Amino acid sequence: MPKLKLGLPKGSLEAATFNLFGQAGWTIRSRTRNYFPTIDDDEISCALVRAQEMGTHVGDGVLDVGITGIDWLIETESDVERVCDLVYSKASDAPSRWVLVVDRDSPVRAVEDLRGKRIATELVGFTRRYLADKNVEAEVQFSWGATEAKVVEGMADAAVEITETGSTIRAHGLRIVCDVLHTYPVLAANREALADPWKKAKIDQIALLLTSALAARNKALLKMNVPAAAMEAVVALLPSLNAPTVSPLSDEKWLAVETVVDRDLVRDLVPRLRAEGAEGILELDLKKIC
Repeated sequence: MPKLKLGLPKGSLEAATFNLFGQAGWTIRSRTRNYFPTIDDDEISCALVRAQEMGTHVGDGVLDVGITGIDWLIETESDVERVCDLVYSKASDAPSRWVLVVDRDSPVRAVEDLRGKRIATELVGFTRRYLADKNVEAEVQFSWGATEAKVVEGMADAAVEITETGSTIRAHGLRIVCDVLHTYPVLAANREALADPWKKAKIDQIALLLTSALAARNKALLKMNVPAAAMEAVVALLPSLNAPTVSPLSDEKWLAVETVVDRDLVRDLVPRLRAEGAEGILELDLKKIC
């Protein structure tokens, strides 16, 4: 049986990625001290790989497809095909930011103020190219981690670090000068794998179900019974992907209505629907929206 070699990001995105695949329909289980998780699909074999190395392994054909951040594809200049964007992170479903940070009392107020300074970062290649585009000459040092601490301890004048909310940066007494790159995970494929009809079909299946799962995360299905006389007023309240679904009931005076709405609208929408005469309102979680 042919197998698709799938790379899963090890580290901060690992649990969120396993959860996303679970919502999409695959169960992935990690094994202690093992870099090859199991998956309930005989057509896929999994490997845990650091996101920083994923693009290189996919580009070289060691893996057919893998999930990694745009940042690391840019950093390694990997020769891969971006199949689809997957905007999620370990804490939210929003992009992360690579930011330039300095000590709160630093005189640095703009990128141009970094001339002749030392900058610590894991994203060395991108940072050097970014500074070159700004005509700024500075020393960029590779950091193995705890990058903010190097600024706090005076080992670097600035750092380029990734953040979701900026709270950790502020807690260390640092200040964000500017954003240098917004990033989120993508599904990246080997070009030769995409040229293989069987592998491409499998990659397309994964892409469709993962993006469908993400699309459903902030949505809810509302179902309700509505008096026929109140239908126009109720439908006017309902946002929908296209239009609400309306079905007749055995009692001709009532209709069944269902629609997909943004989850954060539900708490304000339900009282208004009730006020217009809707009854039996149900809110249901969605797994996928294709």
